[in-house]
Amino acid sequence: MSLRIIREGLLDTVQDLGRKGFQHLGINPGGVMDRFSAQLANALLGIEPDAPVLELHFPSAQILFESQTVIAICGADFDPIINQESVPMHHPIAIAENSLLQFRQMKKGARVYVAILNGLQLEPWKGSYSTNLKAGAGGFQGRALRKYDQIFFSRQINISKLLGEKCFSVLPWKALDTIEHREAIEFVIGSEWHSLDAESRKEFEQHWFQIGRDSDRMGYKLKGPVLKLTETDILSSGVGFGTVQLLPDRSLIVLMADHQTTGGYPRIAHVISAHLPILAQKNPGDVFMFKMTDLETAEEKISRQQKYLEEIRIACKFRIENLVHVS
Repeated sequence: MSLRIIREGLLDTVQDLGRKGFQHLGINPGGVMDRFSAQLANALLGIEPDAPVLELHFPSAQILFESQTVIAICGADFDPIINQESVPMHHPIAIAENSLLQFRQMKKGARVYVAILNGLQLEPWKGSYSTNLKAGAGGFQGRALRKYDQIFFSRQINISKLLGEKCFSVLPWKALDTIEHREAIEFVIGSEWHSLDAESRKEFEQHWFQIGRDSDRMGYKLKGPVLKLTETDILSSGVGFGTVQLLPDRSLIVLMADHQTTGGYPRIAHVISAHLPILAQKNPGDVFMFKMTDLETAEEKISRQQKYLEEIRIACKFRIENLVHVS
């Protein structure tokens, strides 16, 4: 009962929703970049939102499922195929043993998430299965997945009746394609917002920003207008996923999932939680604008998003339990 990596991808790891409560020790939360897509993949299988998933970039790993399983693929569209046949996104898919999952091309988005009904047999590190590459801990051996890696499943399932003689079967329910490609990323003001001069505050909202080529899971370096501060001395303070900082060269960086725990650069804004998944699915070279909102609106949007995910999970859990025997 396992999956095996047949071909290594660009940067493919095991992730969950992150490692909470250790920032005071210098250990960042980490976790998936696109929290919505990862949770949606798990919800389609009726399993817990924080269950570990595979986060894949393009070119992606080729994954051999050595025993029966049910998966869901959400997030970026990398044109998935199983045994050379196209399969849809946002559906649960029952897969026969010795079936090969591949991704042919990057159509849209930056990261794809594969949830697995059987669960992954892994040891948590500090309460999380997320891979911390800097610490070399969590996930699968604390590193990106490599060729020949084998991850065992934690549960066995019987889906022979769903498959018959087929190598896979798409189950008859789905979620809508929820990857947004909006060009306006909403933010709330940061502690040093008013340290920007009036012209810079105006330019921050009215100009396009481009994601730089040197962007990664730690942060997105942005190309755009040069902003100026009226005050320059600040104390090193806590930062989070979505914090927008003004660097000494006057460029901006948006901190992403693998951000540091503290920083001494001005925190001029924070991307709202509901829009972090949109930002996480943008690639280097993509452009967007910032749009100010307020805390009440930000909270209402993330609450509505989480309610939608929970409704899907509950409905899919009932359907899965009626079709699949899990032991």
